[in-house]
Amino acid sequence: MDVPDLPWGCYVAMGDSFTEGMEDPAPEGGYRGWADRLADLLAQRNPALRYANLAVRGRLLPQITDEQVPQALSLGADLVSLVGGGNDVLRPGSDPDALADRLEAAVARLRAAGADVLLATGADPVKSPLINLTRGKAAVYNSHIWSIARRQGALVVDLWGMKALQDRRMWATDRIHLTAEGHRRVALHALDALGFGAGEDWASVLPPEPARDRRDAVREDAQWVREYVGPWVGRRLRGRSSGDAGQAKRPDAAHVQPPATEPTDPR
Repeated sequence: MDVPDLPWGCYVAMGDSFTEGMEDPAPEGGYRGWADRLADLLAQRNPALRYANLAVRGRLLPQITDEQVPQALSLGADLVSLVGGGNDVLRPGSDPDALADRLEAAVARLRAAGADVLLATGADPVKSPLINLTRGKAAVYNSHIWSIARRQGALVVDLWGMKALQDRRMWATDRIHLTAEGHRRVALHALDALGFGAGEDWASVLPPEPARDRRDAVREDAQWVREYVGPWVGRRLRGRSSGDAGQAKRPDAAHVQPPATEPTDPR
């Protein structure tokens, strides 16, 4: 079967830790992530593709739109992924309607410059203790994302609809970031959203895992609160973020060099 030509010459990824690729270790060190994996897949269709990743962990949506969008435009991006707002939604008092207004303004700016835009909804936290308290707010923001895409002619990766992501085995121990397998599947889903058949099943759920002992589950939840929730709350109280001193891992658009190894499917 013929592979369709790639219409883009420069892909720039923007966002926070999700797009930075946290908890998906790269063979050369640091993190890889779904956006890097997507760039690899796109480069297979156009070896001349240039790619930059401006995402920085901890970034809030205003930081992404104010700092990263102008950078993407200056790099000459004709395809951008703009995924942000998740950190904002987690914060008490945040307004999903105001976030949506800011997101749409950024998408409109990118579209006016001639770039195709790929957005993503948040994953459904229905099975995530504590995080599921933000489910209603996340759902409102996700609804806005679909409406923004329709109005602005953008594309959407539907993470909320990926039932496989409701499996705890797709998530790292912090329960916030995906494993390598989760990032791999999101990259394939993104490739489909862009109109290029992924050729692999990214949507299938994992086989059922053995039932966990309730005492073990309670112990794991308590450890998670100590190791991750407590420090997160502490940073919020101090007005700090995990990415305060962070820098984009790939600030310049350059040709893609795919890694030589792939993760093993947890099944």
